[in-house]
Amino acid sequence: MKVNVWNTIVQLSKERGVETNVIVNAIEESLKVASTKYFTHNEKISISFLPEKGELRVYTNKRISENPENLATEISLEDATEINGSKKIGNNIEIDLPSNMLGRIAAQAAKKVIFQKVRDAEQEKIYSIFAPQLGQIVTGVLRRFEQNENMILEVNKTEVLLPCPEKLMDEQFKIGDRVKAVIIHVLKENKGPQVIVSRVDARFLAKLLELEIPEIANGNIEIIDIVREPGERAKVAVLTKEKDIDPIGACIGVRGNRIMAISQELHGEKIDIIEWLEDPIFYAKTALSPAKVGKAFILDKKYNIMQAVVSNDQLSLAIGKKGINVRLASRLIGWKIEIKEDQSQKHLI
Repeated sequence: MKVNVWNTIVQLSKERGVETNVIVNAIEESLKVASTKYFTHNEKISISFLPEKGELRVYTNKRISENPENLATEISLEDATEINGSKKIGNNIEIDLPSNMLGRIAAQAAKKVIFQKVRDAEQEKIYSIFAPQLGQIVTGVLRRFEQNENMILEVNKTEVLLPCPEKLMDEQFKIGDRVKAVIIHVLKENKGPQVIVSRVDARFLAKLLELEIPEIANGNIEIIDIVREPGERAKVAVLTKEKDIDPIGACIGVRGNRIMAISQELHGEKIDIIEWLEDPIFYAKTALSPAKVGKAFILDKKYNIMQAVVSNDQLSLAIGKKGINVRLASRLIGWKIEIKEDQSQKHLI
């Protein structure tokens, strides 16, 4: 049978970015499935499909028998003669799927399977492209909002999901805005978007620091840990083995230009750069920045509890708005820090 499907296959291939052989295989599979409505005895189905030439044939091969027992492989002489003229017992006959049924299958029955195969191929392609980018920043154009204010971004012609909880607090976007986010999940198979991104994940801040600060990008400064309360404040512990590099100064930049650029991307989130120290006491004192801590000491080593003593004028800084500074410092060092005011008002080291 002549069927003009090659142009359709080529068009689908270009539109969906799927190889033509994937679509051809999908059509062949759908024809095998749909032809069972005609070949009802579990016959072996053969397909001859040359889409470039517009040739399509679906058929089964049976042996002519005087008394057919296995209808999947045998046919009576009477039935064989009716199908293809004069035949003899013992000969083989090829039985074609009727052209009217073949045309209907090619146009309709194949559609569902083709769609699924194309979708599977698209999902595999998306996974192969984005899985290696897990933890990397991408920039997408906001195309639409879905339920629960979830955002759909377009990244390289692929729909990417930015869930509402992964957006910074009070952040507002409109259709057409360009949005940066970090890839946190790439799903193998999913009915909706396979790629999920975030602006609140610690990896987003880590990658922004890497993009803005060459010393981090080239490995001269290492990010040891990041804790965040997204949109409010973050603390970043850094370390360098290079004697001539000031890790804090390099991250902050001249007049704070580097850290300010990152803070602006995060809608004003304050970022404290902390030098990582092995000693928990000294680490705690630096982690409470911008507050200046007079002294700190361990209260309970078993349960990781310590106390930091600060002067009256440093008390509010050490605690932070709604306790955010001491809370983040505690998370950063892995110890619970209790803040105590220095009653003596003396500066202790």
